[in-house]
Amino acid sequence: MKIKKRYSGWFLAPTMIVFITLFIIPLVISFYFSLTVWSFTDVTFVGLENFRMFLKDKALSHSLMNTFLYSFTTCGIKVVLGFLLAVYLTGNIRLKRTLRSLVFFPHLVSSVAVGITFTALMHPSKGLINQVIRWFGGSSVNWLGDPSIALFSIIGTDVWKGLGVATVIFISGIQAIDRTYYEAAEVDGARSSQLLRYITMPLCRPAMNSVIILALVSGMKSFDLIKAMTEGGPGTSTEVIALSVYKQFAAGYYGLSTAGNVIMLIMIGFIAYPLQKFLISREE
Repeated sequence: MKIKKRYSGWFLAPTMIVFITLFIIPLVISFYFSLTVWSFTDVTFVGLENFRMFLKDKALSHSLMNTFLYSFTTCGIKVVLGFLLAVYLTGNIRLKRTLRSLVFFPHLVSSVAVGITFTALMHPSKGLINQVIRWFGGSSVNWLGDPSIALFSIIGTDVWKGLGVATVIFISGIQAIDRTYYEAAEVDGARSSQLLRYITMPLCRPAMNSVIILALVSGMKSFDLIKAMTEGGPGTSTEVIALSVYKQFAAGYYGLSTAGNVIMLIMIGFIAYPLQKFLISREE
């Protein structure tokens, strides 16, 4: 038994060294610098002032609300649409593999490229989307210039890009279900809706849990797509916490931006960890 414990410990050591070096130590350093006003030549300890300033500033605190709205909305849509697409793409349809490839393709494209493309498509006068709307007799919509809908326009773009990953995970989960469950239910006269509700959804729960966690964390860290499309505008209507951190760092407020990073880390941890525990408990 002693040999087995020592054997396991030696295998764990390299991973722990990498983890401590690349995660724990930078994390501790970040916590320290978030309590300071620092530059590359000077450090002044200010306590919790950076956190107070970050949460007190209306623009910065507004980015927190946008982050929650963005992450939970994109997560919910990806879960629902991804599951429905996966159910369709695991059915008896023609060109199944081709359709799966087409659904996954947007994920392979750079977020910046997607952002630039959709910015052009959503142009208020020359964009293809507004041209189609005008062809059907409607009026142009300022998708990215109207503060009330700009964030939702980016959410739609994010869903288009990230839906393929959710769909592929759901497809894997559905294909892992033992077919004998369906055969037994069909013998008992179960309808398609009942098969979906009582077999596919419960047994696909591990895949669904993975999609929820990945989509939620991805939404909370979102930066490049929003930067490419609106840079947080108009005003602060599409500014999220990651973009705020970037802007504060670019402006030379290094301590404030570090505090923002710590807030984002704490926020993700406090939401993702309990949610993961809850979702795993539902699988048992």
